[in-house]
Amino acid sequence: MSTDNLTPYERIGGAETLARLVDIFYNHVKRHPDLAPLFPEDLTPVKERQYQFLTQFLGGPTLYSDIHGHPMLRARHMRFPIGTAQAEAWLQCMEKAMDQTGIESGIRQQIFDRLRLTAHHMINQWEQKEEA
Repeated sequence: MSTDNLTPYERIGGAETLARLVDIFYNHVKRHPDLAPLFPEDLTPVKERQYQFLTQFLGGPTLYSDIHGHPMLRARHMRFPIGTAQAEAWLQCMEKAMDQTGIESGIRQQIFDRLRLTAHHMINQWEQKEEA
């Protein structure tokens, strides 16, 4: 059976795989020194929103927009200090989660490339260069 007509959401295995990915991802996030301080102790609502967003982002049901409206990711993340270190840490955690979830390489790279753009779009803190 060809996967050409399937969405990324369908190609990775839909809701079950995505739920596992989000759980594993946040297990890494809560232990990462550059990310843990940005998140609340109880990750339940964060995980739920991430699941909703990724479902929609990958071509599944429009869970996020149906509940929260337009994602407006940059605006929603502006209150958190996100620098290059945090964006890269987020991507490292996602890469580990994708490894552990067993998302296959073809679709994995496609998804990861889109997430890389999104992660870097969230940066709102830039390192100041010291003047000599």
